[in-house]
Amino acid sequence: MTFSIVARSDDGESWGVAVASKFLAVGSAVPAAAAGVGAIATQADANLAFKYLGLAHLDDGATAQVALDRLVEEDDGREHRQVGVVDSDGNAATWTGAECFAWAGGTTGRSGERGGYAIQGNILTGPEVVQAMERAWIAGERTSLERRLLATLAAGDEAGGDSRGRQSAALLVVRDGAGYGGHDDVAVDLRVDDHTAPVTELARLVDLNELYLTASTPEEQVPVDDALMIELESLAKAEGKDSFHMWVGSENYEMRVGPGARPAWIDRRILGIIRGQQDGEDHA
Repeated sequence: MTFSIVARSDDGESWGVAVASKFLAVGSAVPAAAAGVGAIATQADANLAFKYLGLAHLDDGATAQVALDRLVEEDDGREHRQVGVVDSDGNAATWTGAECFAWAGGTTGRSGERGGYAIQGNILTGPEVVQAMERAWIAGERTSLERRLLATLAAGDEAGGDSRGRQSAALLVVRDGAGYGGHDDVAVDLRVDDHTAPVTELARLVDLNELYLTASTPEEQVPVDDALMIELESLAKAEGKDSFHMWVGSENYEMRVGPGARPAWIDRRILGIIRGQQDGEDHA
């Protein structure tokens, strides 16, 4: 009752899972990932213990196929399970038990020297869902892992997806030091639990995640000189804040403005926002 992709990025730095289903809060059940270890999706008549057992096998050095083999060999309900695994080196494996409801199946492949993917689904409209997802994955080689996974999920949704309809979707991406403030590995952890168009809503949340929870790249950073600092303080006070530093904190833009009350830089998009240009297309 779910379709998903589990993958490692072509640069070898990120692992993730994207999933959608006619099932409440699919993101609470299916995905698991750890940076430097791998990622797993457990679905159909899901055995949720597979997430933690599978990551433990991978962390102990098992390849994706060995980890998957261990999971299904030890489970009496294996024929009702569906699982996708990618390991630390980008090797991928998928399993579809014989008792999974039709249409059910999956595929695996490599993308570049370091990337790899497993795509799988059950109770789908047909094999075209998995095929469309694989084409989208291959076509997205120049995009970030989160955007690539999202595009792959959207392709499966557009191709028919879950034959029962739509309800929820989720995206999980891990990368060393990618979390809020750099203190954990969670780059993206977004869930749409109950929605008529969950994949579309997930795309909206990915945009917000990028704005609020993703650090600016050097190319996005505008140096703050004395004149710009005076302007920023004035604009913040016009918004009812005592200082620009307070405005940044109240708007949750800490990941996109340099630290301290006198930041060395400001993200180009945030500069556009405080100047009243909501699309952020400001060029200082």
